[in-house]
Amino acid sequence: MVCSYNRNNIHFVILNGGDKMISKSFKRALWVFHVNSGSCNGCDIEIIAALTPRYDVERFGIKLVASPRHADVIAFTGPVTNDMVDKVKRIYEQTPDPKVILVVGSCGISGGVFHESYHLAGPIEKILPQAKCFYVPGCPPRPEAIIYGVVKAWEYLEGFE
Repeated sequence: MVCSYNRNNIHFVILNGGDKMISKSFKRALWVFHVNSGSCNGCDIEIIAALTPRYDVERFGIKLVASPRHADVIAFTGPVTNDMVDKVKRIYEQTPDPKVILVVGSCGISGGVFHESYHLAGPIEKILPQAKCFYVPGCPPRPEAIIYGVVKAWEYLEGFE
């Protein structure tokens, strides 16, 4: 396991158990495009927390990008609202192959606290049934869990190189 959920030694686990990840970062960076498809912003804050110096995922080559055309992974937070369905499909189509989806938080997985809302189209897997999805549960999930999900998506994508 590259990442531990133990908050006190996350840096230790990544530095000492992540030699493989360090070599990956020099071989090829992983670019992530983040989409808020209707969340309360709790998961968005945790994604930003994973980019802070405490976790510093950029040293391993994991970077947020501003366009889906440059991304390897699309990180969705929140359930998909009716207004976002077409945008979500367009973002997925604009992302080059191979691509994976990282669904961050309980709302994106099952609707979470919004599951009975009148304005929801459903979870990501209902909108994009053909997509390969990785799930990071939690409300909101810890940055360590998000990093672990990104690493698992990265391992999946390496099978295409």
